[in-house]
Amino acid sequence: MAKGQAISLEKNGGGTLAAVRMGLGWQAARRRGLFGSRTREIDLDASAVLFAEKRPVDVVFFRHLVSDDGSVRHTGDNLVGGAGLGGDDEAILVDLERVPAHIDQIVFTVNSFTGQTFQEVRNAFCRIVDETNGQELARYTLDGGGQYTARLMAKVHRSGGGWRMTALGTPANGRTFQDLMPALLPHL
Repeated sequence: MAKGQAISLEKNGGGTLAAVRMGLGWQAARRRGLFGSRTREIDLDASAVLFAEKRPVDVVFFRHLVSDDGSVRHTGDNLVGGAGLGGDDEAILVDLERVPAHIDQIVFTVNSFTGQTFQEVRNAFCRIVDETNGQELARYTLDGGGQYTARLMAKVHRSGGGWRMTALGTPANGRTFQDLMPALLPHL
């Protein structure tokens, strides 16, 4: 998926998706040092910020694993990553049918809680999966490095009677979703 690309979250045979999963995977990049190469543990965190009319009303992240209404759920904090090649190290499940009508956007973010830049991360990806059948609908690869510690990954937003997803891929800096709010607001 390319930055800024929008896709509909409708099933190929018609109808709308009932539940999606935003998966995040990564590995620490090997660093060359005086005594050979080594890796340093990296704690990336996935978050989902729920908006109503451009105002944040709830958030799901490693310290608040379930939205207040129960429609969005984080599977738990992975402190070191490791899958990076296809499996999810962290995931956020969204039951689209249970998302309250006043929630019009859900923005997914990724940040380096331990503060390393994305130059020190490899094989990092964010993906959207149809949770009912496991089919991957979209994948965004965190390519390149960069002197930033976060990415605004994607937003799922209401469109007509269904949902659409837009890949953002916007670099930012911050260790938590709170740090990312100023960078996030222009994308609503």
